[in-house]
Amino acid sequence: MVERIEHEGILLAIIIRASYKQEGINFFTPNDFSQQLGYMNRKKGYVIEPHVHKLVERKVVLTQEVLYIKSGSVLVNFYDDTQAFLEHRTVTTGDVILLANGGHGFEMLEDSEMIEIKQGPYVGEEDKIRFRT
Repeated sequence: MVERIEHEGILLAIIIRASYKQEGINFFTPNDFSQQLGYMNRKKGYVIEPHVHKLVERKVVLTQEVLYIKSGSVLVNFYDDTQAFLEHRTVTTGDVILLANGGHGFEMLEDSEMIEIKQGPYVGEEDKIRFRT
């Protein structure tokens, strides 16, 4: 299952549940996203030809991040750009979530391990506006 979380026509997040399965390849993000998220399911013997990626200058103006929930259960709270709470979802072991727009916060519902992937280079606190709800 794939869930798209939107608010007023803006995509906040994409959740790919651990149970998701499909043949072939599927990308969930539009081509203009700075973080591309896809899924591949290929049969034994399928070959992806060796390749290198060219140096291509890209301009990134918004950090988008992907979290893979290695174990546990995490409550994800979503906020709009005015820091107003919108809704929440729970992600669990094996789920993947792309955080695309708006604000977000997390509460660990049980001991949890997450792997985070986002654009670099890392700029520390210059990248975030922290707020309280």
